[in-house]
Amino acid sequence: MTGEDDVALLDALRGGSEQAFNRLIDRHQQAVRLFLRGVISPADAEDVAQETFLAAWTHARSFKGLSTVRAWLLSIAWRKAKGQQRWSFRGRRRDTAYHELVASDPFASGDQLAQLAVHQALAQLSTEQRAAVMLCLGCGLSHTEAAEALDMPLGTVKSHVLRGRDRLRDALGER
Repeated sequence: MTGEDDVALLDALRGGSEQAFNRLIDRHQQAVRLFLRGVISPADAEDVAQETFLAAWTHARSFKGLSTVRAWLLSIAWRKAKGQQRWSFRGRRRDTAYHELVASDPFASGDQLAQLAVHQALAQLSTEQRAAVMLCLGCGLSHTEAAEALDMPLGTVKSHVLRGRDRLRDALGER
């Protein structure tokens, strides 16, 4: 098959031909997977290769003919690989932050009675108060960040946190 054959397959793909799509995959999957295994982990490479061909299916009209179809597919693979790396980095950062939070979390302490008391005290709050308290006091978000996350006015979040904290202190006998 030549580059012209690839363009013909891509034209058929634009028309919705699954057969053309399968032939395009058969023709280029080895190159895409080989490239991806060289730049990201082999386990991630398989997933990203599938995402690459899915993107080719959904964005076939974006091929302008300025390069070969293989180069176009590899450029899609490269963008997907970079996205995978960013996602993995963010995931590791979230996991680290989560583990640090769990280490200081009163819910995760070894004291079962303390955990039960905190859960019971939280259960006495309204859903909105509980959410605001957990975001600001439990997760360390600012009032502004919590307001954005909860889609509430800033003043409402501040009130929920203040009242919720007071109710928690009363319920836990910390006053």
